[in-house]
Amino acid sequence: MLFGVLDGVPSDHASRAVARDLDVLLLARATTLGHHPGQVAFPGGRLDPGDDGPVDAALREAVEETGLDRSGVDVLGTLGELPVPVSNHLVTPVLGWWSRPTPVGVVDDAESAHVFRVPVADLLDPDRRRTVTVRHRGRVHKSPGFLAEADGREHLVWGFTGGILDALFDRLGWTEPWDRSRTLDAPL
Repeated sequence: MLFGVLDGVPSDHASRAVARDLDVLLLARATTLGHHPGQVAFPGGRLDPGDDGPVDAALREAVEETGLDRSGVDVLGTLGELPVPVSNHLVTPVLGWWSRPTPVGVVDDAESAHVFRVPVADLLDPDRRRTVTVRHRGRVHKSPGFLAEADGREHLVWGFTGGILDALFDRLGWTEPWDRSRTLDAPL
């Protein structure tokens, strides 16, 4: 979870909690991937044998997926392991501050379809919040969702990534009241 300051593209939304130029780095996963195809996510992946723990793995994956220069990232810490029941993974989120932002983009089309930065104030905007509904194997799951625009493209942030952002914003006291009855079906 890499936060930083946008390069001249501040939010139109005046949040009471954050500066208009605070952003977060996200990517749209390739639609050909076996797990969570097409979903918006944070850069990340599995621990490789040479990784020195979750922080090293997160930075390596961010470089591989976005091309960022890891020397410009100040790691703030990790959050506790979180389960992703759909894919049976345990994820250790790594929180970072992008002290020296570098250009980013898709490095490998087989992994990512779009790499982008979104103003946090846009994600906090109540008009961009939705409850996302997933119907799978006779069950209904609901997820916090965020409508995000970057580089002229619309993205829906939901599922695991939406849940982490929602929980983080709540924990930090940044969440603005929003209408949870506004729903969207998950793009599957």
